[in-house]
Amino acid sequence: MILAENIKHTLHFHFAAGTSRGVLHQKDSWFILLRDQDDPGRTGIGECSLIPGLSPDPVAAVPGKLEQVCTRLEHNIPVDEGDLEGFPAIRFALETARRDLETGGKRLLFPGDFTNGSKGIPINGLVWMGDKQTMLQQVAGKIDEGFRVLKMKVGAIGFPEELEIIRQLRATFSPADLEIRLDANGAWEKEEALGKLKTLSEFGIHSVEQPVKAGQWETMAEICSTSSIPVALDEELIGISDPAQQHLLLEKTRPAYIILKPSLVGGITASATWISIAEKLGIGWWVTSALESNIGLNAIAQWTATLDAGLPQGLGTGKLFTNNIPSPLEIRGGELYYNPGQAWDTSIIKTNN
Repeated sequence: MILAENIKHTLHFHFAAGTSRGVLHQKDSWFILLRDQDDPGRTGIGECSLIPGLSPDPVAAVPGKLEQVCTRLEHNIPVDEGDLEGFPAIRFALETARRDLETGGKRLLFPGDFTNGSKGIPINGLVWMGDKQTMLQQVAGKIDEGFRVLKMKVGAIGFPEELEIIRQLRATFSPADLEIRLDANGAWEKEEALGKLKTLSEFGIHSVEQPVKAGQWETMAEICSTSSIPVALDEELIGISDPAQQHLLLEKTRPAYIILKPSLVGGITASATWISIAEKLGIGWWVTSALESNIGLNAIAQWTATLDAGLPQGLGTGKLFTNNIPSPLEIRGGELYYNPGQAWDTSIIKTNN
């Protein structure tokens, strides 16, 4: 028999995290804990992480749905994908909690070279929106830490200032020395997007994520076909769970890349479906965390390590929070590592925060 519970944990940022949707100071996660009644010391943990204004899960309904899921599990009533339609973050939490329990309840969901510490995952350094000086300070810090791929949030402080930051970067680092990825989070309108992409093209930008708001397939198709900077779809993938519709979107828009956030698209299995479709169409991809604690980040990273990723991933969010879950995850020289000599401490999950 399975014992199941869920615990809310509010994560607090070290700094004001600026995005095109506003500034985040904290965010909520819920943890699903699964135990085998015959072996209560073995606990599988999965994380339901929500981002205000982005996660499709109806926030007000999440606590009730989590209680329902836990009650059904304890009464041996099956919970499948159909039961969690519209709740991708809960699907991810349940999928990974089950996987953790099945593999021993030690946070080793996908054992291998990554979890034994012999292989890292190349990742990008994330530069949050802020004023020009703050962003330049972030850039300098990431470069000092050994990052050679930077992802910059754009679309909030003014295009001239953002251009100046990029211009200063390129005055010191060529595209061969430093890869720059931009994430507009859908902040631009169609007409300005085309103009800004043209202006940015002289700076050797690797890619631009979601230049316009999701749901405008015709507009996105035009931008993808005319932009001299490769376009990546991110928010565009959210809420599309039917493989036929997924194929239709990618076939119609033909982006250079798609970006998978398991908490937003319905979990690891759902992300793998997107990757399969993209690869058949010759579209590249990488995996990104979505402001999870180290519980969710760990699950995503271990799964990603099993893939033939090829590109630096977006998994550098482990140091964002003052009250994260102490874990073996470490960033060294622009790569994410798992240090098997460092123990997990999940006791914070039970504290009142």
